[in-house]
Amino acid sequence: MRRALRLFYTGWFFNVKQLTLSGFFILSTAVLPVFYATIAYYMFRTGGRPGSLLYVSLGAGMMGIWSSTLFGSGGLIQWQRWQGTLEYAIGVPTPLILVVLPMTIATASVGLYSVTTTLLWGWLFFDVPFHLAHPVWFAVALPAAVVTLGLMGLVLASTFVLARNANSFSNLLEYPVWLVTGLLVGISLLPGWTRPISWVLAPTWGIRGIREAALGGGPGIAIAVCAGLGAVYLVIGIFTLRYFERLARERATLALR
Repeated sequence: MRRALRLFYTGWFFNVKQLTLSGFFILSTAVLPVFYATIAYYMFRTGGRPGSLLYVSLGAGMMGIWSSTLFGSGGLIQWQRWQGTLEYAIGVPTPLILVVLPMTIATASVGLYSVTTTLLWGWLFFDVPFHLAHPVWFAVALPAAVVTLGLMGLVLASTFVLARNANSFSNLLEYPVWLVTGLLVGISLLPGWTRPISWVLAPTWGIRGIREAALGGGPGIAIAVCAGLGAVYLVIGIFTLRYFERLARERATLALR
């Protein structure tokens, strides 16, 4: 257990440093969410509901976390293949799940830049009050959302490798998930058939827990659902990673598929 935890921390820390040096991830997690938040601020400023701008700010931050997870985890195994390190990751005695999981959690962790920049941007230029109704719950809800999205990224990393056009598929998923999970538009305003889809996606419960902790409410249920979804994602990710590894070994196409 100590070795596994040390391996997890080392992999997570290394990949956070690596992603922080990437101009693409800095753009998608620290710059683009500011533009999205600015547009949403002007749209929501006409409303008179208290706390609406903080509502938007948190949603824009979660948009950045989802983008970082989607592109980072979705192309993770493919990038390892391009860099020539996938063979080593599979060939070492350490189970593949312990190698890939820190990477997917790291992609979600980098998305925390989005929350920080959007909150600072709103506070400095739009007078968004940063008053948390439940600070302790907020300190629990934010890491819970990040870890759950990282586990969802594990599923993406292990399934996207079977698609030849994984990058195009990532672009296709970004905006619909923003919409169906209620990051900027309430789920109640969407058609009824979209709700079952939103219930199985981590951003729905992650942003719900964060908003209820910040604006008031009972975030415990949302955080518990995040934990449950994370466990489901982990089981699915372990199964799909084993399937991918077995398939690659049987066909001897690890570097070709």
